[in-house]
Amino acid sequence: MSNSFEPKILAFLCNWCSYAGADLAGVSRMQYPPNIRVVRFMCTGRIDPLFILKALTSGVDGVIIAGCHPSECHYGKGNLYTRRRILMTKKLLECIGIDPARLRLEWVAASEGPKFAQVIRDFTEETKKLGLNPLEALTRGEGIK
Repeated sequence: MSNSFEPKILAFLCNWCSYAGADLAGVSRMQYPPNIRVVRFMCTGRIDPLFILKALTSGVDGVIIAGCHPSECHYGKGNLYTRRRILMTKKLLECIGIDPARLRLEWVAASEGPKFAQVIRDFTEETKKLGLNPLEALTRGEGIK
């Protein structure tokens, strides 16, 4: 894999906390890789594991979900449901031969712009180390390595 590989990362962000944290990072001109594409949800509790699988089968190299800290969900327990679903989805990914490290869950509050930027930098670096999504390699005819 060449050093020029830049992973495609899809970020599912909670409207109330993580999206606001991303906005704070942006208006504060904090540096983080431009590899992410954001999908805003009112609550991470609305994220279906099928959305994650669809992203990974569509060529995304990594998926990050960021929501309100536990006990701070604006909808009660949505983030707790998400945590449970992510654990199950990571096990499913492992069973189908996808490294579960391609999926990450983080808690980022609206006031945590610096944390958001750092999380994105860290996840981008981790995803670079994993290389091209093996499902993307299949669609290019390269096979799973």
